[in-house]
Amino acid sequence: MKIGIVGLPNVGKSTLFNAITNAGAEVADYPFCTIEPNIGMVAVPDGRVDFLAKFYTPKSVIHSTIKFVDIAGLVKNAHNGEGLGNKFLSHIREVDAVIHVVRCFGDNPNPEDDIDTINLELQYANIDKPMIYVGNYREEDIKNDGTDNPYFQFIKDKYGAIGICGNAEDAFGLEFVEIYGVERGLDRLIKRSFDLLGLICYLTAGKDEVRSWTIRNGDTAVIAAGKIHTDFARGFIKAEVLSYEDFVKYGTEQKAKEAGKVRQEGKDYVVKDGDIIHFKFNV
Repeated sequence: MKIGIVGLPNVGKSTLFNAITNAGAEVADYPFCTIEPNIGMVAVPDGRVDFLAKFYTPKSVIHSTIKFVDIAGLVKNAHNGEGLGNKFLSHIREVDAVIHVVRCFGDNPNPEDDIDTINLELQYANIDKPMIYVGNYREEDIKNDGTDNPYFQFIKDKYGAIGICGNAEDAFGLEFVEIYGVERGLDRLIKRSFDLLGLICYLTAGKDEVRSWTIRNGDTAVIAAGKIHTDFARGFIKAEVLSYEDFVKYGTEQKAKEAGKVRQEGKDYVVKDGDIIHFKFNV
């Protein structure tokens, strides 16, 4: 799954992309410094994976991932080829959802006009994708999540926008929480992106590996098994399922099993977010 990051020139979308992916896309105060899309894979923050990793101390820990694409900025009349319009439109057609970065800092930002400009270009190009709005705000807005920033509050109230200070999150990375004492806006954005695409995670856990597997909400056990290997789906026998909540409640898988919380499910079982699953198969 790919999510495109878009915005008008110089709204801070490449800085946001850097902060998300640490991919180091060139950042310059020049309208089209991102001409070819930069692509980065990002781990989805998941405390369940971290908890299981501490419990099992496995050889490897693997989180679910999302692919983010930094797409070149566009201008009015991009659908007529203005600016980098043709490149922009070809790149945005390749993603599954869109993060629209809106400037809520500096002199006289006009977030509603910015939003209307990009949405109009997408409509002209007959592109209709799920979208998350991000208000890129000032460092002084971090502690109270932009409560005193009327530009951000407008798009938060109207569009459900997430507030992020791209410069601070890019500069401080994982130290951001320690410095500012609040959750990273990026973590909220990554989780929102995962939800936007209708994705959930199931978990496999043991001494060799703790791993989060990405599936669509509504997928069955046999589809989930096939994510590990096609043999798991082809030779599916059953799935032993334990909810993450019951694992935490009872402390170990064995104790949860003794309490009757480990279920035997067939191939038509609809997997739930956070299920810990062991597949039985034979080929």
